[in-house]
Amino acid sequence: MTKRFENKVVVITGGSDGIGLATAKLFALEGAHVYITGRRQAQLDEAVKEIGHGAVGVQGDVTQPADVARLYQRIQQDYQKVDVVFANAGIYEVAHLDAIDSTHVDSIFNINVKGVVFTVQHALPLMGSGGAVVLNGSIAGSKGLPGQSIYNASKAAVRSFARSWTNDLKERGIRVNVVSPGGTETPLIRSYLDANPGVEDALNNSVPMGRLGEPNEVARAVLFLASDESSFVAGHELFVDGGVAAV
Repeated sequence: MTKRFENKVVVITGGSDGIGLATAKLFALEGAHVYITGRRQAQLDEAVKEIGHGAVGVQGDVTQPADVARLYQRIQQDYQKVDVVFANAGIYEVAHLDAIDSTHVDSIFNINVKGVVFTVQHALPLMGSGGAVVLNGSIAGSKGLPGQSIYNASKAAVRSFARSWTNDLKERGIRVNVVSPGGTETPLIRSYLDANPGVEDALNNSVPMGRLGEPNEVARAVLFLASDESSFVAGHELFVDGGVAAV
């Protein structure tokens, strides 16, 4: 490990499993003080043990501003700064156009859009020049994937945030970028694929590299975007999808 994040304070929402957990482990190995959030305390506690290196779990829901504020209050007490934010928390749900209802719209936009806004907004008082924000998008934000128009739109909003916030924060020296995975072997995706036979083969066949991604592959892209190695990269969307969006 190169210790690129020695003594940096890193916040990862939705850090209890999947991409968030994989990313937290890599940041911790590279010397960061890692704070993760999650809604389920038991799962959060297990993740903290798995990450090690003094990682801290703060239970909370990113759709609740009071929970997000409590996270940053803890960090203010401990270190008085935030260097990196990975706004990762999100959900995936399928609903065809004729089946969309207000509950579906609210659940996706509350977490995938509203939660991202509050996560970044509340971090800003603790961030200074050289800070980095990475948003977890998806290739769905650039594709017209059937049966998930609300999810697609929520990820398109995340992509738009990176553009707008790059301009909003340029005077403060804070960079904002998006990592956009394709199909990735997370517990959430695995449960969906197991419940829908045939979907996995179709998904693999749609990927030029012929397989799902691994959480660590996305995590390494997040660390690049958060590091000084990407010091002149801003407002960018980095696809980690085996070539789906590009080909």
